[in-house]
Amino acid sequence: MTQSQINSEIRRKVQRIPLLADEPQTLGELFRRSAAKHSLKDALNYKSGGEWIPISSAEMIRRAENIALGLYDLGLRKGDRAAILAPNSPNWTLTDAGCQLSGIIDVPIYTTLAPQSVCYILNDSGARVLFLQDKESFERLGDVLGECRSVEKIVLFDTAGVEAKNVIPLAALESLGERLKNEKPGLIEELSEAVQPGNVATLIYTSGTTGEPKGVMLSHENILSNVIDAGEKYDFSERDTPLSVLPLSHVFERSAMYLYIFNGMSVHYAESIEKVPENLREVRPTIFIGVPRIFEKVYARAKEKAAAESHMKERIFDWAISVGKEYARKIEFGETVPYLLAVKHSIADRLVFSKFREFFGGRLRFCVTGGAALSDEIYYIFNGAGIRIMQGYGLTETSPVVSSNNPLSVRVGTVGKPLRSVEVRIAADGEIEVSGPNVMLGYYNKPEATRNAFTEDGWLKTGDIGELDGDGFLRITDRKKELFKTSGGKYIAPAPIEQMIKASRYVNQVVLVGNERKFPAALIVPNFEPLKNYARARGIKADSDAELCRHPEIIKLFEKEVEKLTSGLSKYEKVKKIALLENELSVETGELTPTLKVKRRVIDEKYREQIEKIYVDAEKKSL
Repeated sequence: MTQSQINSEIRRKVQRIPLLADEPQTLGELFRRSAAKHSLKDALNYKSGGEWIPISSAEMIRRAENIALGLYDLGLRKGDRAAILAPNSPNWTLTDAGCQLSGIIDVPIYTTLAPQSVCYILNDSGARVLFLQDKESFERLGDVLGECRSVEKIVLFDTAGVEAKNVIPLAALESLGERLKNEKPGLIEELSEAVQPGNVATLIYTSGTTGEPKGVMLSHENILSNVIDAGEKYDFSERDTPLSVLPLSHVFERSAMYLYIFNGMSVHYAESIEKVPENLREVRPTIFIGVPRIFEKVYARAKEKAAAESHMKERIFDWAISVGKEYARKIEFGETVPYLLAVKHSIADRLVFSKFREFFGGRLRFCVTGGAALSDEIYYIFNGAGIRIMQGYGLTETSPVVSSNNPLSVRVGTVGKPLRSVEVRIAADGEIEVSGPNVMLGYYNKPEATRNAFTEDGWLKTGDIGELDGDGFLRITDRKKELFKTSGGKYIAPAPIEQMIKASRYVNQVVLVGNERKFPAALIVPNFEPLKNYARARGIKADSDAELCRHPEIIKLFEKEVEKLTSGLSKYEKVKKIALLENELSVETGELTPTLKVKRRVIDEKYREQIEKIYVDAEKKSL
């Protein structure tokens, strides 16, 4: 069966709710309608030379049309592919808009991917044009570009210092488009009108935690239905100001960008991850979208700062957090807040929580998070501090949102209720299955993988294990492929246990291991700043992080932390041994995906010796 036959079969089985007549039917139309309706002077904003530079709605459309026509001038036609490998910037969004206006399928690529992985995506997608940021990104790919057979032209956002065959600046591409617009004034309308809601808009390659990446085919209808439905219970408006931080190559941030533009918001692009705190203070966003790791780090750094200043400030900080969590729990469950608790919370707010809010600029209405599980601990901490966090759930294959908490309906420990046009059911083995207009068309050039991703009646198999409560809230318990079985035949879901252990102030990252072993064990990356403070206070001497990780008293500390935090687990789930790792797991070292998910197979292989030692030592002790 061909890819197109499989797509047709899926479309017949999945009931799709068509977009309403008064809603944009394509992503190109979304850009144009928004520009006409809101006509902002500062639709897109970036920082240069210490100043925020605005791009108006009119300029956004003018430049996007020129990019569309410039690509046409290079010979690209509807259905051809163009890849974008660059950090967030207005140029990224303008390039995307240009592709959507002309029916060109764009292929976003993470800037953190290794050159060979980039080459795989370029070859698999058949991208004819590659958009890059600058000389550094061009040189980073180096000789591998010669292996990318389909790439005919490279367009650089900044060409300073680059002189190479088939490389042109973005400005030159726009000039080609402007010339063609003058020669053929009706061409851009002709190209845009040829784009249909069911056409593929983008190919987004999955992170590949369990194999080679697959190109997820998302249509204009897939993405637009999700953008419109995801914002249904939020009162988004032109008054809102977002800061774009997550990479636009991530479908979560990409979809959020469309939502910002659709609602007439003035978008600001963070300069870099390092500059996010500074940009937050300058932009003072009302909406912030981030992965749980961001909120975990904000809390950890605030706690480290209090501890570094004085023991008294650390105690005040801990007291305030305790008060905030108790206050948030009362609010969460609709209970009356006792007078004394309200007084304590008011004091904690002045001493600690106001600083939390100032870190985000002081104007936040709420944060939205997804991509990984948000612990209840972090949820209560931030909500207690007056920063509302709405957790959602989705996949690249669902464009991306399946369900979400929102200002009108929220429940801690869940990822909210399914969106209005999305249906969710739980299979007999606990797997979450999804149906709706947001579900992908399939995997590009992979008919067998596409067929395997769907049930016989056309529901997408997510690979996640979960449950729906009596009120329709969805709870995620684990990834189906990440469940492992002990040698005693007991199945263990690692994610919830990892979340428990991460509640320790001394824990930065944790990965559970133990497949086909007698018991689960944990690889832990310490949070070194508070750990060093602990060591100094107790006269523990260590000349390096590695030496600290091997110190018997430090190991004993972590064993006690794990035992305390996982006391409620069943006997077979209890973590009986740990190993401390001196280096943080990262995307660059290959242990995390670009969306910060753990590559468990890589961890098993890379830390095989440490894992083996855990179980050998345990066996010796038992003997």
